[in-house]
Amino acid sequence: MGFRGIGAAMVFIACAFAGMVRAQDVTLTARDGGLALSGTLLGWDGEFYRVDTPYGALTVDGEGVICDGPGCPDLTAPKAVVRVAGEAEPGAAMVGPLARAFAATRGVDTREEGGVTRLIDRQGGQVLAEFSFEPMGHEAALAALAAGRAELVVSVGTEPDFGARVLALDALVPVVAPDNPVAKIASVDLARVLSGGVANWAEVGGPDMPLVVHGLEPESGVGKALAARLGRDVAASEVHGDLAGLAAAVARDPWAIAVTTRGAAGKAKPITLTDKCGFPLVPTPLSVKAEDYPLALPLQLLTPRRRLPLMAREFLEFLALPEAQAAIQSAGYVDRSPERQALTGDGLRLMNAIAGAGEETSLSDLKRLVGAMDGAERVSLTFRFEDGSSTLEAASQENLTDLARMLEAGLFRDEVLVLAGFSDGSGDAAANLNLSQNRATAVRDALAAAAPDVALPEVMAFGEAMPMACDETAAGRRLNRRVELWVRPSMARDDPESGN
Repeated sequence: MGFRGIGAAMVFIACAFAGMVRAQDVTLTARDGGLALSGTLLGWDGEFYRVDTPYGALTVDGEGVICDGPGCPDLTAPKAVVRVAGEAEPGAAMVGPLARAFAATRGVDTREEGGVTRLIDRQGGQVLAEFSFEPMGHEAALAALAAGRAELVVSVGTEPDFGARVLALDALVPVVAPDNPVAKIASVDLARVLSGGVANWAEVGGPDMPLVVHGLEPESGVGKALAARLGRDVAASEVHGDLAGLAAAVARDPWAIAVTTRGAAGKAKPITLTDKCGFPLVPTPLSVKAEDYPLALPLQLLTPRRRLPLMAREFLEFLALPEAQAAIQSAGYVDRSPERQALTGDGLRLMNAIAGAGEETSLSDLKRLVGAMDGAERVSLTFRFEDGSSTLEAASQENLTDLARMLEAGLFRDEVLVLAGFSDGSGDAAANLNLSQNRATAVRDALAAAAPDVALPEVMAFGEAMPMACDETAAGRRLNRRVELWVRPSMARDDPESGN
């Protein structure tokens, strides 16, 4: 019939009651003449009609129908307007460069005018699309998205009434003034500081001086994200309207402390976060991508539940390409492209494996782990499960989709992939080893369903042998329960204890 996006029931209702429909400004008729639908044209994006009828707003594929009536549009694709709103710093840093990179992949020119990036056809000079960004508070941005005054929202979190996809990655980091002698702070102490429970630096290993907490407006996106991790709003005595103002104020105050994002420290000094057992937690690109850093902060693009213009949908698909990832990295944020690092080159992980080994972790366990790591690299794609569940977390599901796509494209040709399972140290070591094996197998099974025609990775399990963080906290146990992706040359020796 040529109708797509309209349920069959609605089509037959529209036909049965056609005589009752009052005169509207368009009538869409199937090309074989068998069906007709009248209504008020709400929009045309060069591909689909959106029509308001007595039976609701319906979407109709333009290829299957003929439009008749005074409201029928010119069938050339109209200029696409993509309005982005939301978090000021990441939006301002990334939307323009991403629009320009998107234009380059389509072979069109760009022109910047008043904060708007216009995509220009090289032959006819026609403006094909306009991309703009407006900084806006979180609630105001959501209202604009729901009302159709924005197509996309840059957010530091997801929302139940909107779609979402990860745009880029960031991290929350503690910062102090450059002349503050404190170089590190335990995560539990930072939580006490931000909750208002510390009045003097001497209580957290610093000098005997008053401690001043700086923060952001509680309704800001970063403020909400930090409050969600803390379980309450930050007890700040000095409140700032944006990240730049926050960093500048902390840099001027020798006894100030605040939490800001990885790229917004300005002249303030980032200090190392440690966990309860003293393990350093460093926001390297790999640790942020793998969510090994506990204050990793995914930046989301929220989308409405309505159909976006074709250009906006193509832009969203473009975000998965290497050209988009390069633009994100150039803007100072952590991109989502896979990061690789030699396993034996990460001395910190090996130190943690030895220092964190419990009584049930034997020397032979550590030797098997080191032997398997020899010659292998870790890829930043990491898989974690929802608490008490065999369901992958949302970010891990995206990682699985990315891995399936990479395997289908032959990205790891001539290499052997390993899914290495780890557990926390709670409970019996043998049970933890089995659990880590089962979870690594579950990831391989999910990958087999997503990419049925590719060679699947090996599975290895190490239980509690290599903790990433302290098992004494819930956050540390979550970090330790993981399935990592390792690669090694295909000629490397096979481990007879791989669990296959």
